[in-house]
Amino acid sequence: MITRPGPDRRAFGLLLKEWRRVRRKSQLAVAVEASITPRHLSFVESGRSVPSRDMVLTLTETLDVPMRERNALLVAAGYAPLYPERALASSELVQVRRALARLLDHQEPYPAVVLDRQWNVLQTNRAAPKLFALFVDLEALSQPLNLLRSMFDPAGLRPWIANWSTVAQTLVQRVFREAVAGVPDPRVLSLLEDLRAYPGVPAPGPETLAEDLPFHPVQFRKGTLNLGFFSMVTTVGAPFDITAQELRIEAFFPSDDETERFAREHLAGD
Repeated sequence: MITRPGPDRRAFGLLLKEWRRVRRKSQLAVAVEASITPRHLSFVESGRSVPSRDMVLTLTETLDVPMRERNALLVAAGYAPLYPERALASSELVQVRRALARLLDHQEPYPAVVLDRQWNVLQTNRAAPKLFALFVDLEALSQPLNLLRSMFDPAGLRPWIANWSTVAQTLVQRVFREAVAGVPDPRVLSLLEDLRAYPGVPAPGPETLAEDLPFHPVQFRKGTLNLGFFSMVTTVGAPFDITAQELRIEAFFPSDDETERFAREHLAGD
């Protein structure tokens, strides 16, 4: 007979308290939003009280906890995980794949890539490999292709990024924020350490904060070719699966008329 592990009151309380810290909410604020008393919440965080399954879901919804970490909180409270994690190629995610394909197609002739939580490239439109192939041999890069590694590797795109300092600071800080947002993701932290092993990569922290823009500018330059893009990130709305929630679509847009003309002439689909 298989038995489910009992609740770890202290672990659950610490996880919940950490998420409250990340969201910068007081016990009173969370209690009011969750329709419970501050005393009850205090007992839950201290381990003096074990929350019901519904209470765990209410608190994680109040704190906008991602699905993967909601499962961890459910397990810590002694309950089975609720949210599935399926492969993107599975039949359950066919509608997600169709939506991604439409989005990627509509982005052309400008590049777009679909990334997982570790920045691995899962899917691209036709324009993306055409752009990157202007600067590197994509087949020579480590597989599966990781967007961050290809940007930071001196044998990858890095020598062709004219504003490398700005790009490096922005990306390192972004990865750091994602890695430590709540429960640290060991895979993303490991990726961050790998990136910092490359020469000249800044450490995350206030001293390396780039301008807090709603987009990420990048300037590619090789010989007489000078292309400027900015990127914006889209996520899957109303996800019902961990994989779907963690997907990000990085879309690149031309930042000047010359780049726009180049994209329409050289990156458009066949």
